[in-house]
This record gives sequence, C-alpha cells and structure tokens, in this order.
Amino acid sequence: MKNVSKLLVALLAVTAVSASAAPKQWLDYKGRKGPGKGKNIVLISGDEEYRSEEAMPLLAGILSRFHGFNCRVVFAIDPKSGLVDPNNRNNIPGLEALKDADLMVIGTRFRDLPDDQMAQIDAYLKTGKPVIGMRTATHAFNIGGNKTYAHYSNGYNGPKKEWQGGFGKLILGDFWKNHHGGHKTESTVGIIAPGAGKHPTTRGIKNGDIWGPSDVYGVRLPLPEGSQHIILGQVTKRKGPRTNDIHFGLKPTDDEAVEGKKNDPMMPVTWIKSYQVPGGKKGRVYTTTMGSSTDLVVEGSRRMMVNGVYWLLDLEIPTGGTKVDLPGKFDPKEYSFRSKDYWPKQNKRPGDFRLKRQKKK
Repeated sequence: MKNVSKLLVALLAVTAVSASAAPKQWLDYKGRKGPGKGKNIVLISGDEEYRSEEAMPLLAGILSRFHGFNCRVVFAIDPKSGLVDPNNRNNIPGLEALKDADLMVIGTRFRDLPDDQMAQIDAYLKTGKPVIGMRTATHAFNIGGNKTYAHYSNGYNGPKKEWQGGFGKLILGDFWKNHHGGHKTESTVGIIAPGAGKHPTTRGIKNGDIWGPSDVYGVRLPLPEGSQHIILGQVTKRKGPRTNDIHFGLKPTDDEAVEGKKNDPMMPVTWIKSYQVPGGKKGRVYTTTMGSSTDLVVEGSRRMMVNGVYWLLDLEIPTGGTKVDLPGKFDPKEYSFRSKDYWPKQNKRPGDFRLKRQKKK
C-alpha cells in the first residue's frame, strides 16, 4: 500500500512539473514605469493575412516597456499541436484575461470561436470598457448557423435588430466593404481629417507621417452618428515596379496621389465613436483600417496606435506624441495568405513572436 501511495505522489509530481513546463499559449508582458502602470491591455491576434501575430507583440512591447501597461497577447492556436496557426479560425486561448482588462485591442479576421471564448469578449463589451479595432477587425467574426454568437458575424442580417451588420458595424462603425485602394499596388498615406487637427490623438503626427503598404479599405459613409474622422487615407501610386521586398516596392516616399474617385472623397482610415451592446454600458472605440505588421515599421503609424490607447484610457498625450521606439528587433513578413501547411512547418509558439532585445554595439 505504501508503494502505491508513493507511486501516486510521484505521478502527481510529474504531472505538476509537466503542466508548469508546458509552453504558454499566449504572451504576458509586465509593465515597467509609465502612465499606464497598473492598467491591463489584452491584444487579440488571429488573422490569416495581415500578420497580427507580429503586430500585437510589437505593440505590447512598446506599451509595456515605455508606458507601463501590463499586456497579454493572445493567438490563434492549433489545439492539437499548441502551435500558432492563424489559419485556425476556431481557437484563441487566454481570453479570460479580459475579465481584468482596461482595454481590448482586436485584429482578428472571420473567426468562429467556441461559446466559452466568445463569452469572454461579450462580457467585456457589456462592461462598456474601451476597444481598439485594427484592420480586419471590421470583419472580426464569421460565426455560422444558429450558434449563440452568430450575431457577431460580419454583415449579420438576422433577427437581432440591434446587431445588424455584426460586431464590425455595432462596435467599430462599419463591416467589411472592399479594397478601395489597389491591393499590393497602392499604399496609404495618412492625412489628418478636417477638424481633427487639435484632437489629442493627432499629437506628434503631421500629414504624411502615417504610411502603410496596406491599401485603403472602403467605408460606408457617413459613419454612425457621433463618429469623428481622425485620419483620412490618401491612396498613393507606387513609383517604379513591384519588387520582392515586404512592401511590394511601395515606399513611404511615394507621394503621388491617385486621381479621381479613390481620393474624392478620401476614406477615413481612423475614427472614433461610442458603442453600446444590448444590456451593456456605453463605451468608446478607436477604429483603424490600417494595422498590418508592415504598416507598423513606420513611426507615425505606431504613434497613431499608441496615442489611441492613451486617449481611450484618459491619459494625457504628450504634445509631441507618445514614445513609440522599437522595443527590440522587428522583422515583419509581407502580408499575404499562407497555405494550409505553412504554419505547421513554421513550428512556432507564442514565445517565438516576442521581440528580441538587440545588443548595444
């Protein structure tokens, strides 16, 4: 009997060690000093094309290291292998951190998450706490059939009248429409919207500081009542041929605006609004249809994001804008869809996406 007891104790000990040694399925960042000290941000990646699995760790690194925020980045994970797989639309573990979050940043695309994970997002939204939506978040979910959270789906047109258009429309202000600029052929130059020049989120930003190789998305105008355009997206021609670099030959120095309807009117690429889900409190939103990882190579594009965080959390934005230095080596990949077997071959876990500190020379 004693031997059996010893065996059970040994097995329990091995199980405990194995569990503690198992790789985490998300990334946690402890905030250093800064105005955000004590505040918690959850950044939700999970899109097949624009590399949110790279963009969110970059933002979390900036927000934790330079501004003091505690951050968690969650990923699309293959439940069998535990590997990061943005092509897997059905699993984003770690969302329970939203219970203690002060801000949710979401950049997902067409996710069909299980009820227990969607319930975490739904509960957060009912608190009325702030939201940042990036790029494909306008079409963040695609939950079919009669599932509990089908009304979150892109372009929802079911019996729940308040949810017409889905999460994108009700929360962020619009759902997926189209590529307004040429995909991989025309870039986005940020222009401060009329009347937004004195808005705190534009501090430290001037026309042309914001740039990205991701094209301008089409938006249904006017946006919902109470919305305010912050940044407009000038559709800009590429100078020279397409190349194999991460920007497809597009450059921040490209400055020739496309003539005609693409820039008349210019589409908003960043705006603010309020939201309120049925049965929930009212909250504020900062939406941008930019946000691919390659957009964030540019300082102005990063500042647009971090300024938005400060504004939503009622923190004073410095006159020159927020600090957005790179917290480590940032080497994003070009945005594009990947084949089904691409991510298993990459064999990457969340820890592999944490930016590595560069040694000083």
